[in-house]
Amino acid sequence: MASFVERVGLLRQDVRTPLYLQLQQLVRQAIENRVLTQDDMIPAERDLAVEYGVSRITVRKAIDGLAQEGLVVRRRGSGTFVATRVEKSFSKLSSFSEDMIARGRRPSSEWLSKSRGLVTPEESLSLGLSPGAEVFRFQRLRFADEVPMAIEYSTIAAHCLPGIDAVGDSLYAALEAVGNRPVRALQRLRAMHFPAEQAKRLGVDVDHAGLFIERRGFLADGEAVEFTQSYYRGDAYDLVAELNAS
Repeated sequence: MASFVERVGLLRQDVRTPLYLQLQQLVRQAIENRVLTQDDMIPAERDLAVEYGVSRITVRKAIDGLAQEGLVVRRRGSGTFVATRVEKSFSKLSSFSEDMIARGRRPSSEWLSKSRGLVTPEESLSLGLSPGAEVFRFQRLRFADEVPMAIEYSTIAAHCLPGIDAVGDSLYAALEAVGNRPVRALQRLRAMHFPAEQAKRLGVDVDHAGLFIERRGFLADGEAVEFTQSYYRGDAYDLVAELNAS
């Protein structure tokens, strides 16, 4: 079997590009060209340092950059692996955590804010609420295996939850606990380039390719309960929908 260097390529000493950036680019191209495929293991830092004749600091900087891009993931006690892209189904109403767990990923969240306020005109139209109605707003940064994957901005009609503190790790779990979890949803998707705020949160460059998904969730009786706008990293997600001719 070919060695890692033979598969990925050699560093060049005759160019001014720093060695760690060269190594990053070699691995990045190998992933894009499917020379390295999902879940392939990246050799240990010490082994790469020996193979390429560079310091472990150089290798670590290269791998750190790839991890921040979401191209590789570190698994404690196991090593570093090429990240698997997440397939998010548009035909099933599920939460971010449920999607990640179903694909063997470890989900986590960082709360950016929780707030209570009066409905805005956009929220009023989306949720069918009268002006002056109260809503809860939740902003979260979502991770899979400690890699930032998405930012979610959710608005919930206040009467659908007993209080803002009822939401712990999972918004859908809190809604389900009081019988108000959405059973159907309308979703709208568009490709976009990340604005500065979202790019900074997700650790990517401004104008990085992303997916904007807007969702309205409904109860069985047709009442709108959830209005969520999410920014997903385009380099980590594949959206899948099952289509039927009938």
